Amino acid sequence: MPKEVFGADYAFLKDPQLMSADELVQIARAFSRLGVTKYRLTGGEPLLRKDLVDIVRRLKTEVKAPEVALTTNGWLLERYAAELKAAGLDRLNVSVDSLEAATAGRMNGLGFDSARVLRAIDVAGEVGLPVKINMAVQRGCNDHEIESMGAYFRERRLTLRFIEFMDVGSTNGWVESKVLPAQEIVDRINRQWKIEPVSPAYRGEVAARYRYVDGAGEIGIIASITEPFCRDCHRARLSADGKLHTCLFSALGWDILGKYRETNDLEGLTQYLAKLWLARGDRYSDERAERGAAEDGPAKPEMSYLGG
Repeated sequence: MPKEVFGADYAFLKDPQLMSADELVQIARAFSRLGVTKYRLTGGEPLLRKDLVDIVRRLKTEVKAPEVALTTNGWLLERYAAELKAAGLDRLNVSVDSLEAATAGRMNGLGFDSARVLRAIDVAGEVGLPVKINMAVQRGCNDHEIESMGAYFRERRLTLRFIEFMDVGSTNGWVESKVLPAQEIVDRINRQWKIEPVSPAYRGEVAARYRYVDGAGEIGIIASITEPFCRDCHRARLSADGKLHTCLFSALGWDILGKYRETNDLEGLTQYLAKLWLARGDRYSDERAERGAAEDGPAKPEMSYLGG
């Protein structure tokens, strides 16, 4: 999280304001009743939560979730990889924005290089966890590493997903000039290794998929800036304090946790969720593309609050 915002004196939420594991599982049950089959634990950094492995286990055994995934910065992954696998975690996304120590340290704001994370990715693979890599690309910052990142993860047969620099929140210094369009990334990879498009694995998949013609795996491109995909978005986001956001860019969150604590009624909560979901009208990326500028849009929460 941005250290200029979340410094030593920042007043973090206390435990009573956050969902307990029991509450999280019950809310997940309500989503399951409405047809949700995929759950992703993200953040902030989810592995900072002490009961995360138990939450994964309960989502699999109590909610009977067909798919539970995790997005992590990888800093604590080596410690927990085997436990996550044993708990039933189905797949893993790890953020790696650079292979260079100086660039990685500058991007994470803490001076940490990526060696520890790369080692953890190897460990995750050894215990049998399917892994994909997320690289948020910023022009003039780490875009010179597109080919070297491609080579590193292609050699290991791991899918690397390039993500356009998104205008989420107000602390990441987003300006349009830092966005490297997805098509440029595709063209650069294609010049290095021939690639061809692959059909989406399911409707609403946010990453456009390309496979290496020589069979060495695939890459993904997430282009919410230059190629908005609001029309097929079917993702709901639940913050750690129990707010439902129907769009990654929406500052408005419905107090699901408060609703559940008032009534302790799973059926009532399920009906409430259905009502909110059917009434949603979010299409921020489309609207931004039509408007031509993000600065004059509505306030947006930080990525560290809502995740990806």
